[in-house]
Amino acid sequence: MPFDHQLLLRSIVRVFASLCVFASLRQEPTSKHVPLTNGQPASTLPLPGIIGSSQAMLEVYRTTRQVARSNASVLLLGETGTGKELVAKAVHELSDRRVRPFVKVNCGALSENLLESELFGHVKGAFTGAVSDRAGRFQSADTGTIFLDEINSTTPLLQVKLLRVLQEREFERVGGDTTIRVDTRIVSASNRNLLEMATDGTFREDLYYRLNVVPIHLPPLRERREDIPELVGHFLNIYNEGNDRYVTHIHPEAMESLQAYRWPGNVRELQNIIEHAVVMATGDELTPDVLPGVVRGEIDPTISSAAPKFDFDSLAQHLVVEGLSKADDKAVDLHSRIVDRVEREVIAQVLDQCQGVQIKAASRLGINRNTLHKKIKDYGLDNDL
Repeated sequence: MPFDHQLLLRSIVRVFASLCVFASLRQEPTSKHVPLTNGQPASTLPLPGIIGSSQAMLEVYRTTRQVARSNASVLLLGETGTGKELVAKAVHELSDRRVRPFVKVNCGALSENLLESELFGHVKGAFTGAVSDRAGRFQSADTGTIFLDEINSTTPLLQVKLLRVLQEREFERVGGDTTIRVDTRIVSASNRNLLEMATDGTFREDLYYRLNVVPIHLPPLRERREDIPELVGHFLNIYNEGNDRYVTHIHPEAMESLQAYRWPGNVRELQNIIEHAVVMATGDELTPDVLPGVVRGEIDPTISSAAPKFDFDSLAQHLVVEGLSKADDKAVDLHSRIVDRVEREVIAQVLDQCQGVQIKAASRLGINRNTLHKKIKDYGLDNDL
């Protein structure tokens, strides 16, 4: 087989590019990597696949390593895009169950009936299309770990069944009467405050306390900005490799913009923007012009400059004042006049964004699908779908 000199050259250049990125970021005081030395407690070493050496992330590492050695249930709390699945995987990989199955389930992506069958399995004939017995995810994860993402989107019926699995370690398949026992560790995640949901009755309080044995809070990216240079370097290396590019330098103004932006989509949003920047860069430097305008602090062009500038609280106050002003002193329907109309508009717009897919809309709204279906009917939105 002939030796490919061109391939060797490209490989050398790519390695050199990665080293350049690393070296340039090391010059920034906020971009130091966590030193893997005997001087650092082992409990605060970074977790596999997770980047960051801020104090907030060191606490995540410490708690994760400590709880991984146990069989306790873990509840991961954090905004979308903060890395909850990576931490769940780390809990499994650092535990004695590491050679056993790690099974992931997105509870917000399925309807109640489908999710019940997915979690617990079903027997032949349990429903239309059940042509054979099927094991559920809990059974597949026996002796291992199951990761229940978006646990906040589960319905009350499923919450009862999940509580039983947590307490008794047993369940029946849909349509079956044979009790199945499992030894499955549960790691769950929520992008909403489950305690608040338990308080207002939208999530079972007893299930919350069973899940919340060891909570791990994942900070949003805006609360650990010192990790941004390290994350940028990590993603540059990934997308240089994946796109055969050699973006080895970062313009100071570009880094300033990246560190000043609020990152509502957190690390996932940063990852996507760095990929975009690598693809669009014309040289070996990531410059401000390859960043989206919103990251550079420019006004979103889709928002009219003539629109009044209100913060959210001011808009809410103005809306209530306007609603009350249109009602007479004897009105007894103020809630429906104001709150219900706002809720109808929120549901209508979210449904439109989700192309009418109710499962996805319910997940974004943070309510279960049955509740959404009832509200759609109550507000007469079903005619618009």
